[in-house]
Amino acid sequence: MKRLTRYTAALAFGLGIAASAHAAPPQLPTQPVLNLAAAQHVLAAAQAKAQAAGWPCVISVVDAAGQPLLLLRMDNAAVPAGVELAPGKARTAALFRRPSGALEDAINGNRPAAATARGFVLMRGGLPLTVHGQVVGAIGVSADTPQHDEEIAQAGVAALQ
Repeated sequence: MKRLTRYTAALAFGLGIAASAHAAPPQLPTQPVLNLAAAQHVLAAAQAKAQAAGWPCVISVVDAAGQPLLLLRMDNAAVPAGVELAPGKARTAALFRRPSGALEDAINGNRPAAATARGFVLMRGGLPLTVHGQVVGAIGVSADTPQHDEEIAQAGVAALQ
């Protein structure tokens, strides 16, 4: 009798697994995605701020995984290295889910070990882009000063709100 009970339990368990395989698939979470049109809107707002202020720069927009969507090098961009810095700042902000300047502050403050984060740009000018509390991408700017970088990037962030 004991053997029959084990067999019955195993059969019931197996049937339960088979039945669940034919049940409706589980609901997967959904999250907003930064598409090209939204990225262009963000970039255009940042560019308008840079032009109005007279701060030619490089602006980059990346997706939530830090992959490039757009790069703009304005005429007479102040820092030639900006074509590498701006995308790096954006990637850093997207992957760390915080402003790249927070990492600069950490290095200069109580967390100098943050400097060991290789492959990231730990300088001001990268800001995450969020929709409904979810990071969908980031913008990175390389102009002439860290303050200008952040002001231009903030104009891009504001365009998505």
